[in-house]
Amino acid sequence: MATSTAPRGASSASAAPPPADRPTPGPQPSPEPARPAPPPPAAITLLLVRHGMTDATGPRLAGRAPGLHLNDTGREQAADAARRLGGLRLAALVSSPLERCQETAQAIARHLDTAVTTDERFIECDYGSWTGRTLSELAEEPLWRVVQDHPSAARFPGGESLAASSARAVAAVRDWNTRLLQEHGTAEEGAPPPVYAVCAHGDIIKAIVADALGLHLDMFQRLRVDPGSVTSITYTRTRPFLNVLNDTGEGLVGTLPTRTEARGDAAVGGGAGGGGSGAETP
Repeated sequence: MATSTAPRGASSASAAPPPADRPTPGPQPSPEPARPAPPPPAAITLLLVRHGMTDATGPRLAGRAPGLHLNDTGREQAADAARRLGGLRLAALVSSPLERCQETAQAIARHLDTAVTTDERFIECDYGSWTGRTLSELAEEPLWRVVQDHPSAARFPGGESLAASSARAVAAVRDWNTRLLQEHGTAEEGAPPPVYAVCAHGDIIKAIVADALGLHLDMFQRLRVDPGSVTSITYTRTRPFLNVLNDTGEGLVGTLPTRTEARGDAAVGGGAGGGGSGAETP
């Protein structure tokens, strides 16, 4: 009996019908491109304000001694610094925790109607057993010449090294710059770069300025920062610019060197300035 075979690959079952044609979707509107976020400001300006005078400023190394308040001259210096900052809208007003800085910062805060934020990293260098001693007495110590000529190697007995105090203050500036630039990245387009102020101490401010100028710490004793002075630094994406150094709002007479400076030694701690009264020089 003859049999038939199906062609290879063929199925005896009926083939399924082809799927119905799907309608071709019409053209869809292109999504609107996302609006890019405004770039952060390209720069930020830091105003470094040294505290006003106390009864210990100049004759003694005040350091972190508690209970040192502004005297009459210091209060006048703080008020004058506040007036010179008038018209500015500060992104932040930061201060060392010590009383003389807090009182100076509060004078600025009242004038500009803003608040003070305390940052421990801007506190004075810990001078250890040198704290409270007269500069003329300290000038007889062997460490004095190291502080003057090779400050990056100076560590105060029972206290802090100048290198360590410089590093923490510079790190604090970097942190504040980053934080405020990020906050102002959401500000209105075309808004001016932010400006903030830090009230601190002579050696701390000198260390920050030296870093901004690319100076080794061994060079920072060449800088001078008087009580009540304002120093301005603008940090950009490529480099910092020193706008103003040690502005006291006075005539040039107040900028002339003290007897100590004329002999080549810096005033450890910052000194009382050219116009300071009662300053004891080593």
